[in-house]
Amino acid sequence: MPNDRFTLTRRATLAGLGAAIAPLAAPAIRPAFAQGAPIKVGVLHSLSGTMAISETALRDTVLMMVEWINGKGGLLGRKVEAVVVDPASNWPLFAEKARELLQVHKVDATFGCWTSVSRKSVLPVFEELNGMLFYPVQYEGEEESKNIFYTGAAPNQQAIPAVEYLMSADGGDAKRIALLGTDYVYPRTTNRILRGFLNSKGIGDADIMEEYTPFGHSDWQGIVARVKRFAGEGKKTAIVSTINGDANVPFYRELGNQGIKAEDIPCVAFSVGEEELAGIDTKPLVGHLAAWNYFMSIKGTPNEEFLKLWRAYIKNPKRVTNDPMEATYTGFRMWTQAVEKAKTTKVDEVRAAMIGQKLMAPCGYEEEMLPNHHLSKPVFIGEVQADGQFNIVWKTPSVVKAENWSPFIPENANRKK
Repeated sequence: MPNDRFTLTRRATLAGLGAAIAPLAAPAIRPAFAQGAPIKVGVLHSLSGTMAISETALRDTVLMMVEWINGKGGLLGRKVEAVVVDPASNWPLFAEKARELLQVHKVDATFGCWTSVSRKSVLPVFEELNGMLFYPVQYEGEEESKNIFYTGAAPNQQAIPAVEYLMSADGGDAKRIALLGTDYVYPRTTNRILRGFLNSKGIGDADIMEEYTPFGHSDWQGIVARVKRFAGEGKKTAIVSTINGDANVPFYRELGNQGIKAEDIPCVAFSVGEEELAGIDTKPLVGHLAAWNYFMSIKGTPNEEFLKLWRAYIKNPKRVTNDPMEATYTGFRMWTQAVEKAKTTKVDEVRAAMIGQKLMAPCGYEEEMLPNHHLSKPVFIGEVQADGQFNIVWKTPSVVKAENWSPFIPENANRKK
């Protein structure tokens, strides 16, 4: 890893809106818990290695929500306890830790994973042992499991709208696209979908550049130089980044070193949010873009309540919120609602109760858990500001239903959406 990677200090209706917000405040006096074993939730996030830069904040979010629910008297009158493990950005270790959570600690639900390779690693474990995983990060789709609830975005809720924006007059009218990604399943599958989408819009393969680098990659000089040459061939060009983890730090630095400005070659990122920007010089990034379903800068009571809860828990005014944190929060809230509806933590009963759960989320929209285990979500595109926050330049007028099977993957195009 680069020596100067940023360090983690660890870092609808009005009635419905009111109902969603009211429970956030914990009572001044903690009620006593009913007798019986605590309800356990697993926390399966990398606290070390290349992905710790992104995942540690999600650990903190789950711990915040455990404190919140216990402040309300727990679930079903029982205390909720978090069991935290560190799979250390090691994909096989994710599966081992998932098995530990389910078989040794006997957790009732797990909140975890960031990369798709980590999710793919644990999926057979959760299916074999009938566990329940809440996965809070945007991903490539082409998957559906009865044991996973996907609270991040599907491609039609992030990648496709972002590229449509880049091709629009407001987004720069791009005619060439450089697809830069980390070398694993999420970037490769997402870019396969995007290539199919671009082809359908008349952008041929000659106008699409595609390159992949390993996790933790630090030497971007040659790749950025190739992007500059690619952009210098007479057509408006944009970068679509599916680069993950701490490799983003030297990547954006190199954009600045080579004078690539947002007004010339805009870059839209799918895995860079407020947390990733918190420890770096954002001046070279100003005007570049990110596509998410939530930004910390969103106005409105739901986000104000989320920020209030976070600040009261973390006690550090410099700590930010971001999209996967909001997705973790939303998944946790919906899980508690489903447990209360089912009157049990048994996976089969809670799974059935999850479908149709609704929440006025911090993004300011009412989100709903769909039968395909994905959420309806809004889409936002934001410009990086000098303070590390995002100015929202585009958003959908309403929520978008997740399509986890893309029409641009021919072998899955006819599967049930």
